[in-house]
Parts: sequence; C-alpha cells; structure tokens
Amino acid sequence: MKSKVYNLLLILTSLFGYLEWGGNNHQFLFEAEAEIFSRLINDPLSVIHPLVLLPLAGQILLLITLFQRKPSKILTFIGMGGLGILLGFMALVGVLGLNYKIVLSVLPFLTIAVMTILFYRKTHS
Repeated sequence: MKSKVYNLLLILTSLFGYLEWGGNNHQFLFEAEAEIFSRLINDPLSVIHPLVLLPLAGQILLLITLFQRKPSKILTFIGMGGLGILLGFMALVGVLGLNYKIVLSVLPFLTIAVMTILFYRKTHS
C-alpha cells in the first residue's frame, strides 16, 4: 500500500513543476500538460519531442502501477526515470539560472523520488 502512495505522490509532485522563460512567460507542468493534450488532438506531430513524450510515458506508467495489486518495482523506476529526466533538467536550469522558483518547485518530486528508491531498496531486497 505504501508503494501506491509513493507512486501517487510522484505523479502529483511532478505536476507542480514550474517553468519560466523569456518574455515574462511562465507555466506549471499541469498547465503545460493540458496544452499538450489539446494539441495532441488537433496536431499530434507538434508534441512529438523526447522531453514531452518521456515524462508523459512516465506518468502513464506510474498511473498503471496504481491499479496493480502489488505495484511493479520496474514500472515504478521506469516511470520515475521518465519524469526524472524532465524534472532533473528543470532543476539544473533552475540552479544554473539562479531561479529559486524552479528549484523549489522540483524539490518535492526529487524528495519523493529518493524516498521511493529507499523504500524499494529496503522492502524489496
């Protein structure tokens, strides 16, 4: 049961990543994801990019684990890795650009990811 809670927290914390870019543009990941889904219907080719598809696939895999009786460790790690690619880049950009908003928005996901890894190492070794 605890592994399902961790997987749900991974999904939820990934949605609150914060992006900022030139021209006073900013967006949370849940807003970007809504935009991606609307574009997916109208123009599927516009969303084909590794930094879009990998995190989306990661979220889908983590969502699948929520419906499994015993969540798969492999699916959890693959899903976490897919999301971790985007959020890791965001953390790097936040640190290099000295943007504390981006860094703070990614810390919950990174914290839960570390806690999930430690949980699986402790219980499934």
